[in-house]
Amino acid sequence: MTTTPPTAPPSGRSAPAPGPGSPAPGAPDRIAAAGTVLARAIQRVTASALGPYQSAVIRIGFAATYLFFLVRELPHRHELYGPDSPWHWDLARQLTAGNDAFSVLLWSDSVLWFEVVYALTVLSAAGLLLGWRTRTMSVLFMVGVLSVQNRSVFMGDGGDNVIHLMAIYLVLTRCAQVWSLDARRTARDAERGALGLPPRRDAVGPVLWAVLGPVLLGATLMGGLGGTWWLPVLLWILWLSAAAWWAANRFAPGGQPRALLDVLANLAHNATLVVIMIEVCLIYATAGWYKIQGSRWQDGTALYYPLKLDYFAPWPALSDVLASSGLMVMVLTYATVIVQVAFPFTLFNRRLKNVLLVIMIGEHAGIALLLGLPFFSMAMIAADAVFLPTVFLVWLGGRAALGRQRLLTRLPLPSRSRRREKETELPGARTAPEAGRPGGEDRSGTGDGHGGTGEAPPHGTGGGHTLVG
Repeated sequence: MTTTPPTAPPSGRSAPAPGPGSPAPGAPDRIAAAGTVLARAIQRVTASALGPYQSAVIRIGFAATYLFFLVRELPHRHELYGPDSPWHWDLARQLTAGNDAFSVLLWSDSVLWFEVVYALTVLSAAGLLLGWRTRTMSVLFMVGVLSVQNRSVFMGDGGDNVIHLMAIYLVLTRCAQVWSLDARRTARDAERGALGLPPRRDAVGPVLWAVLGPVLLGATLMGGLGGTWWLPVLLWILWLSAAAWWAANRFAPGGQPRALLDVLANLAHNATLVVIMIEVCLIYATAGWYKIQGSRWQDGTALYYPLKLDYFAPWPALSDVLASSGLMVMVLTYATVIVQVAFPFTLFNRRLKNVLLVIMIGEHAGIALLLGLPFFSMAMIAADAVFLPTVFLVWLGGRAALGRQRLLTRLPLPSRSRRREKETELPGARTAPEAGRPGGEDRSGTGDGHGGTGEAPPHGTGGGHTLVG
């Protein structure tokens, strides 16, 4: 018995439509393409901490903002947050007992204790700015910011609220991948590994971990971490994860535990970066929509009134010149509302977003100059940095590295000689003809081996960003 092959449909007739249970033509290809895209997205989110330059700028910006604020208010610290504050220590205790806020300044009303906390906050801000032991400094910076601000809650403004939030977010980010002393130390350990040398033994990290552990335990047992549940949980997770990082780096640097810790840290970093972006968009959107509802913003005269207040006039002559032009006041008033309302919608267009970023940074610079609010402006500019393009930040880092190189070349000859001797003191170090090659001496003058960016090797090849270094 012979079988006849299936015949094609007559000319001019289409093939019969598939039945209800059969897949549509091309459906498997679309499903496979969607699965590939999803797999790539998951790989990207878990394999690396995104936005290393943006997170570094946020770290540097907010640490510098609060450091400069604390230094400027150093002569007035007792009246603002200390024992001579109008908001007395007993009043602060009553308020925090009702809102469950946290402040180590409320552990004691001693002047010595206040001085210690204030000094540690200044030092943690400086350490975070430089990226030295960044995980430890970020935790101490968060504790210092919360403690100082919650001690006298009526001393702050909108910029303090932003610093308050960002100090918490920074703890969850890997913000020391570039432009930090931690990145330089990791890069130098990688260079030693390329030369077949063991990494330098780290004694500072374990000491910090051992010292902070009993402090955290005592604060927890004595109920000194406020009335919320998330702060003690966060601090204990960070302290225990530091021990896990140290054990993984010590006993299984290339094993599965280290890879798992990297994945978890990358997920936390990337999720926090998204939260920061959403936070900035909400700040501008809510500010813009509230302004729209105000009659002074609607008629274009809102900017005139703060310019005529002595409290917001560090340069009275300049404020008077601007306030005397009705057209300029109206343009700036309407432009402020338009930019703030439109910014969240411009994120879908890169060029338009970059233009509005420049306008907003200029707006905050004008606020610092005309209204005498430098720290508010610095905080908002640092928050805006999360949207800065990576190409611009890499270029900026290259210019900074070039300037540093030129500065070092102008040092006296003995200083440069000592620096060369220090760089070549490693046994087996490469000679000058091999400089610039992989594993050789860095020609950029930065000594980090990464072209002056201070970028650490990819995660999984270097040390962890933890309390123990």
